Amino acid sequence: MTVQEEQARSARSYKLLLIFGMISIVMLFAGLTSAMVVSKSRPDWLTDYQIPQAFTISTVLILLCSVTFHMAQRAIKQDQRSKTSLFLGLTLVLGLGFVYYQFKGFEELFAHRLFPTGKSGSVTIAFLYILVYVHLAHLLGGIISLLLIIYNHFKQKYSAAQYLGIELGAIYWHFLDALWLYLFLFLYFFK
Repeated sequence: MTVQEEQARSARSYKLLLIFGMISIVMLFAGLTSAMVVSKSRPDWLTDYQIPQAFTISTVLILLCSVTFHMAQRAIKQDQRSKTSLFLGLTLVLGLGFVYYQFKGFEELFAHRLFPTGKSGSVTIAFLYILVYVHLAHLLGGIISLLLIIYNHFKQKYSAAQYLGIELGAIYWHFLDALWLYLFLFLYFFK
């Protein structure tokens, strides 16, 4: 077996593992959103709250992350190392901005006295918190992998011939973006 065949086989294995991981994440969120649909029939279900404006801003930021990660992937395929560095850095900044505005969204909920637990707590808001925090946990994994990608990029482990790490990171990041878009639209329209 040649080195190229071995690299192609290894790449397929890594992509398959990533796909299995993403399928399990989809199943987790399908279960959570299904539970939310079933719980809507509860008499204490809130229908008059507004999704925090900060969640809209964070949605724009995470969608921009997909664009910058895609641009990083295109740049490394053309061996444009400085552009790759720029776009990976922008992806990291935008990703951290997403996290910041998620927490600003929680502050907006607190300001409107919407809590997930306690005397003034609501099951509706508890579901919202669970969905956002579980997504943030997966995004933390994405940020850690992005930091590793940036580290490996500066160690010159990626090139036009070998960019599997960036490709896998981009796939996962696009997945997280699509997942957040689904959750945001679900939360926005499902009341």
